[in-house]
Amino acid sequence: MRAPPVGGGFNSPWTLAVRAAADQGRPRCAIALYLSSLRASHRPCPFALAAVLKSVPRLPAHAALPAAASLHAHLLRLGLLSHPYPHAALANAYSRLLPAHRHARVLLDGAPALHHHSLLVSSNSLLASRLRAGDIPAARALFDTMPARDVVSWNSMVAGLAKAGHLDEAIELFDQMPERNAASWNALVCGFIAQGQLARARELFERMPIRNNVSWITMISGYTKAGDVQAAADLFERMESKDLYAWNAMIACYAQNGCAREALGIFNKMLKPHVWVLPNEKTFSSVISACSQLGDLRFGLWVESFMGSVGVELDDHLRTALVDLYTKSGRMDRAFDLFRGLRRRDLVSYSTMIVGCGMHGKLSEAVGLFKEMSDAKIDPNAVTFVGLLSAYSHAGLMEEARACFASMSTKYTINPSVEHYTIMVDLLGRSGKLDEAFQLIMQMPMRPHASVWGALLLACRLHNNVELGEVVASKCFELEPEETGYYILLGNIYAQAQKWEKVKRLRRIMTERGLSKLPGSSWVHVA
Repeated sequence: MRAPPVGGGFNSPWTLAVRAAADQGRPRCAIALYLSSLRASHRPCPFALAAVLKSVPRLPAHAALPAAASLHAHLLRLGLLSHPYPHAALANAYSRLLPAHRHARVLLDGAPALHHHSLLVSSNSLLASRLRAGDIPAARALFDTMPARDVVSWNSMVAGLAKAGHLDEAIELFDQMPERNAASWNALVCGFIAQGQLARARELFERMPIRNNVSWITMISGYTKAGDVQAAADLFERMESKDLYAWNAMIACYAQNGCAREALGIFNKMLKPHVWVLPNEKTFSSVISACSQLGDLRFGLWVESFMGSVGVELDDHLRTALVDLYTKSGRMDRAFDLFRGLRRRDLVSYSTMIVGCGMHGKLSEAVGLFKEMSDAKIDPNAVTFVGLLSAYSHAGLMEEARACFASMSTKYTINPSVEHYTIMVDLLGRSGKLDEAFQLIMQMPMRPHASVWGALLLACRLHNNVELGEVVASKCFELEPEETGYYILLGNIYAQAQKWEKVKRLRRIMTERGLSKLPGSSWVHVA
């Protein structure tokens, strides 16, 4: 018996390397490795070819279709078109790259003498592509006419129906399944979560006869989106075997729901010697976000260094996360270095930089970035204008701020939020335009928050306007009755105007309400 050719098997070094590159989303690397294996005189491997074809749709649009066509011709020359794995991968590639699945259907119908397993694999691939495109009627028609179906076929259809919101139909199909695995249950759980039915998802989850880590992570992610951190944490603690994806899900849950300290705490736990799970890009993205929320530059610097030590490269997503951290920490030079190093600058990265510039009074840089962004045909969002307005406010440029604020709705159809109004009220107030600031608040389409009234109360304190200060303070007391800072501000307004009786009365009110002054704050002493 002749020995099998080197490099030709499913688990051969070349095939494993190609599959790893494809799974990591590195299509050019996968193709280069496959070509290198051919140049090294290794026999073409259908499993490596399937991996290469799987990664082709990730190539830039101008390169993807020519690559698929070349590989198609390569398969024909090798006589491997009827092999189930490259055949299914080619059908999948065409269905992603060409409209209406026409070429994928032709490829499937015209394949020479596909045996039963090959036909099933290819049919499943086409079914998945139709579901991915959201064409539920076409997918259901294909599913109903398939001569044979396996658990993958059923799972795909149930998941597609559930994701599209056809929950009753998905449940009906789920009940008809001849066999189920964990993925079958997960598909239905995902559907309930997607439709906001967490209680039903949890009920189904608890009924599952067998769960895998995807089951647990799906529920944790559902609670993350709903903001129920405690429920997510309880599930995470119940997990017996936690892989990297489970740790990432829990760290992200904390970071996305404002529990930054808990996010860093659980990150530290996963690095303990008795646990030790190697972090990846997703882990670090959430951890850097937590550092930004806390303004913890020291830990953020350690995280950036640690990333390098474990071989995680700075992609655009991680760079943008670090830009956010450095801008909030005032390290603008480092933030600009990272920003300029981005392969592709988008709305999020531009807005992050503009907000940082606004926060630290770098007006010319903020305006320059906004122009650069406009030249790149990237439309701003509400966050962008928070940065711009903050920059104008820091510089005291009233007319520019007014024009910027007005352009939000007139030019960009962005409705100003409470944060935008607060910046404008603060700028108007500090500029002595107290009546205009008051009128702006009264014209707000939403109910003014305490932050808006507080900005005007500070301005009343700055310009010693007793009459308006009393009106504004009453609004603050109404919205946040236990916040002592507002009482102290009004007390200082009275003291500056030498309204000593009013100072005494205000102190009495605070005492009656059980309020104490803030540490470090004081009014003018009244004998």
